[in-house]
This record gives sequence, structure tokens and C-alpha cells, in this order.
Amino acid sequence: MKYLKLLLLMLLSTTSLAESSRVSMPVDHMEASASSVEKRVRAAAVRVTVPFSGGHGSGSYIKYKDAYLVITAQHVVSGALGTKYLTSHKEESHIGVLIYSDPENDIGILYIANPFRQIEPMKYNPVESVADVGTEIFYSGYPSHHKLMSFAGRVAGYEPNGTSRPGKHIILQTYGWFGCSGSVIYNTKGQQIGVLYGVDVEYYPNIQVQENMIWVAPMNLVDMRKALNPLCRGFRSIGKKLKACR
Repeated sequence: MKYLKLLLLMLLSTTSLAESSRVSMPVDHMEASASSVEKRVRAAAVRVTVPFSGGHGSGSYIKYKDAYLVITAQHVVSGALGTKYLTSHKEESHIGVLIYSDPENDIGILYIANPFRQIEPMKYNPVESVADVGTEIFYSGYPSHHKLMSFAGRVAGYEPNGTSRPGKHIILQTYGWFGCSGSVIYNTKGQQIGVLYGVDVEYYPNIQVQENMIWVAPMNLVDMRKALNPLCRGFRSIGKKLKACR
């Protein structure tokens, strides 16, 4: 907690060292018929870079009340609470501090003290229940060595659990690859469905990745008030207040 407090003090008192001094406006040549939600989801997609290793995942830049966050997969941000990660969109980058880590469901949340200047966050608006089969979805992420890419698909089913009820996690029919982990999945209303964390595999005769069967942790597994507790305790200890903590 002391470490997180020190990080908050440092981030609140100075401009992010990673922030570009000269930022160009994002340029996307999307089909004119693309919905405004698709465009906003793409514009809010960020690359999350792992310290030292240089590996990366994806995430979505989201505003919860007055808190600016990046939601991603826990295995992308698997360090201790307080660990710093570089979040980037186009030529603009900011430091995010890990404030929530759920390895069981593979969801992590970063706090962005210095908000992005050239992109707008998505409003935090998760679906209340697990998305129905057939729900149209889309997301944007950074697969492998590629730049930002956007994908569409549908909810195909749920993880098998040996009962007639749906499993806890969702299976999509869309495209996914290494580097897409952490991408937030949206429905056509701009609501968060969940966080992409894996692709399916077959084990015979050899391991074969099924890049069109994607596993997603539902967003309703996150209790945002509980998730923000470490951040809120840190703010209270330095005399700061966030509406997100009320």
C-alpha cells in the first residue's frame, strides 16, 4: 500500500514521462458505414506493454465516473499491485498503475493518472448478465506484431461445465491471436461484454490453435467498487478525493 501511495503521489504531481510532447491526431480510414460505436471502440483501444520483457497485450481505455482506467487481461498485467505499465494509442503513451488483479477470471485494471489527450474513453457500462448466444460483438486490439486491428463476431456459446447451465466464461466466434489478450469485447450498444483472454486449442495429433474460437471473461465478474478499493485507500491517505470512490 505504501508503494501504491508513492506511485499515486508521483503520477499526480508530474506529467507522465511516457507522454509524447508532440502528439498527432489518430487517423483511421474506416468504412463510412461503420457505426459510431465501432469507431469509438477502436479509438479507445490501447496497447499495454509489459515492463522489461517488451511483450504486449491489449486493453480498452474506459472512464468510470471521474477515474480513467484501462481494462485488460490479468495475465498481461501479472505483476504486483502498484506495478507500472505503458499504455499507448498511436503516438500517445501514458503510464498505468495496476490497481486490480483477478487471476482466477483473468481480468486486470490499470489506473491512468494523466488522461489521454487525443482519444476519448468509453463509458463504463457493462452488461448486467452474461451475453446471450448470437449477440453481435466487436473489439479492437493489437494481435502479434500488427498495428491496431478491428474484428467482429458473435457469442457462440459458453465454457462446458457438465450441467445444463452456461459455464462462467463466454466463447466467441471471431478472430483472436497473441497480443489480443486484454481486448474488451463490446456489443452494438457500446456495452462491455467481457475481456478476451485466450484462444481455443485442439490437442490431436498435435497442438493446433483455433484462432476463431475465443474465450472471454464476462465483465459482470468485476465489482468496480471493490476493484477500486486499493486506489481509493491510496487517495484518502494523501488527502485526495475521487467521485469514483464514493
